[in-house]
Amino acid sequence: MVASSTDESPETSKFEYDRLSEIKAFDETKAGVKGLVDGGIAKIPQYFHHPSNDLSKTSVFGDTQLSIPVIDLKDHTEDSIPRKEIVERVREASEKWGFFQIVNHGIPVNVLEEMKNGALEFFEQEDEIKKEFYTRDVTRKFVYNSNIDLYTASAANWFDSFFSYVAPNPPKPEELPEACRDEMMLYSKEVIKLGVYLFELLSEALGLDSNHLKEMECAEGLVAICHYYPPCPEPELTMGLAKHSDNDFLTVLLQDHIGGLQVLHNDQWVDVPPVPGALVVNIGDLLQLITNDKFKSVEHRVLANHEGPRVSVACFFSTSFQPSTRLYGPIKELLSKDNPPIYRETTVHEFVSYLATHGLSCPLRRFKL
Repeated sequence: MVASSTDESPETSKFEYDRLSEIKAFDETKAGVKGLVDGGIAKIPQYFHHPSNDLSKTSVFGDTQLSIPVIDLKDHTEDSIPRKEIVERVREASEKWGFFQIVNHGIPVNVLEEMKNGALEFFEQEDEIKKEFYTRDVTRKFVYNSNIDLYTASAANWFDSFFSYVAPNPPKPEELPEACRDEMMLYSKEVIKLGVYLFELLSEALGLDSNHLKEMECAEGLVAICHYYPPCPEPELTMGLAKHSDNDFLTVLLQDHIGGLQVLHNDQWVDVPPVPGALVVNIGDLLQLITNDKFKSVEHRVLANHEGPRVSVACFFSTSFQPSTRLYGPIKELLSKDNPPIYRETTVHEFVSYLATHGLSCPLRRFKL
């Protein structure tokens, strides 16, 4: 039963509201949240209602003491003073915030814009074309659906999405939808190059050789996920995406101009305002695990909004559900008598499978020693 802020009595909820039947019916339309909006709904279905204590929209905005760090990567030649300054800023942001924005990252603005436009084109094409890709089989090369945790979460979120495994075994061009095929292939190649560089900076920020995280295969896998947030008639009752942390090593996010992303910092929700040409980077759960809590994976969320559609493209560095037997635990070079391991070793597949069966809640605590 989903908690809601309606005035329905417990008897009404118990006897007249069959959540499972309703979400099954929603899922079987294969039209997602966009289908509800296109149908002209004025009241959102009850299974989208979130508990009132999760819906506080209070945020800190405009306070320079509580702003996501913005790091300029323009001058990053090896052994240069500017590179050392960049490494220090990355270290500080990764330890204190778990989030930062990057500018002058090397990906051309036209590539960013084309990726956002390609995602929009996919979601706004004819339903019959999209439905060919609608599935809950997460092993497919390209997966389109609404709410990956629809059947496990206590409340659905106001978004649709598609994702694709783009590394280490990229899909064939014909396995991707025509609407965003070229854009995804080009953008993912650019993000992979950027990711290798970011892992170099993160390795150096840990006091390790610049190739350390790369040699651990942290940049081996990449999953690209595009979220589509339609305008919501009752944003005060639901979330665009409920609070969660990312179960990968590192996330690189491209967001559009609408905004709505918030980060939880010192028990306060802080807006992450869109910066033209910038990308948002955040530490994932697996990177927190292998750095033994030195770098922080923090909870974040997306607000539902009357305005829309909002589009974002998140690239997750992780092999995710793809087969892999490599074990990950706290990096030995970071451990000492005063800093013993906090977590046990795990495979990426085991780690992400926990999210698939338990919803969006942070799985890190399950892997503590």
